[in-house]
Amino acid sequence: MFNNIGIPGLVLIAIIALVIFGPSKLPQLGRAVGDTLREFRSSTKGIVEDITEDKKSEDQQTNKLQ
Repeated sequence: MFNNIGIPGLVLIAIIALVIFGPSKLPQLGRAVGDTLREFRSSTKGIVEDITEDKKSEDQQTNKLQ
């Protein structure tokens, strides 16, 4: 989704965030975004691991039946 932003786009986003939130709120905002992304990644990783384990167990059960 954000693969094609590039450096100019990131600078523009940073300037807009600075204008909207001000310099005192930017560290809090960055920390909150980082925490949210970390939680999202860990959740999706857990879901993918669960699905992979379920698929492996189904494959093993299918192989035992054959």
